[in-house]
Amino acid sequence: MKWSWKLGRFAGIDVFMHATFLVLIGWVLLAHWLEGESLAATLEGVGFILALFACVVFHEYGHALTARRYGIKTRDITLLPIGGVARLERMPDKPAQELWVALAGPAVNAVISLALYVILQITSSLVPLSELEVGGGSFLARLMVVNLFLAGFNLVPAFPMDGGRVLRALLAMRMEYTRATQVAAGVGQFIAILFGFFGLLYDPFLLFIAFFVWIGASQEASMTQMKSALAGIPTSRAMLTDFRTLAPQDTLAHAVDLILSGSQQDFPVVSDGQLVGVLTRSDLLKALTRQGPETPVGDVMQREFEVFDSYDMLESAFTRLQACQCQTAPVTHEGKLVGLLTMDNVGEFLMIQSATRAA
Repeated sequence: MKWSWKLGRFAGIDVFMHATFLVLIGWVLLAHWLEGESLAATLEGVGFILALFACVVFHEYGHALTARRYGIKTRDITLLPIGGVARLERMPDKPAQELWVALAGPAVNAVISLALYVILQITSSLVPLSELEVGGGSFLARLMVVNLFLAGFNLVPAFPMDGGRVLRALLAMRMEYTRATQVAAGVGQFIAILFGFFGLLYDPFLLFIAFFVWIGASQEASMTQMKSALAGIPTSRAMLTDFRTLAPQDTLAHAVDLILSGSQQDFPVVSDGQLVGVLTRSDLLKALTRQGPETPVGDVMQREFEVFDSYDMLESAFTRLQACQCQTAPVTHEGKLVGLLTMDNVGEFLMIQSATRAA
């Protein structure tokens, strides 16, 4: 994700902090300063936010490590002001597996809350339940309450919260996956309407949550329908077969001429009949600025890139394209370059498929 800084790598997973996370820290500092609180109170407020987001990271690791048990890797975890995002390479194929992956995050928060409860009991620091609140009380007591809230809120049966995936997994045990997603998305959008209604009456912040839930439900339903439409179709059906290639010794000026003379943006680089690289439009523009138009393509091209076989299923190829954030990937058959798979072509293929079915 752009504008993100790497905090470290733990259990083989990179953890990033998005730049907007600093806005949250700044807001906490400003809020304490405007209230005229002491430096110690201000630092405690910032420390609480950092501790809270450490719990969010543990929550995301709950998803990631459970997914790893089913052979699913996690590309990275990113901290945002609204929470954390663990980018799994794919969702589990079996509903039962998706259920456990979805439940793992809230379960981590529940365990943290229980552990804090035990500590507070041992130290005789626990106050009555009626007096517990997020805005006041001891540091550990507030952290316990927030973890309970995180566990409960994430189990709301609406995408993109974990509860939406729990509901979808349970439904998918009894009906077709795409239909289960549509039903779960519909439930989520109904909950979004409720959030919006109560937001208008009581708390404007609920309007933001309503928007977040509505968009998440819509996107999940659309993505599942798209994958369903691509299922069982080989990549060769949607690949671009009329394309141009470059050689490593070609100059960037020649690549610019090809871009201006046609609609192709990214180019496979071929040497002696072998695919050796890919020159993307973004890499080309950067190199033109830094190195000039006479720079050889071989100095700029990507040597590590996604390659698909023409017999690969389009659904998995599309998922891999999304995962690598690529716009274009070469397609080969028996080691020979036969086409290009682009995000634009996949979109065109889907529109044609939709129009054909509607006819």
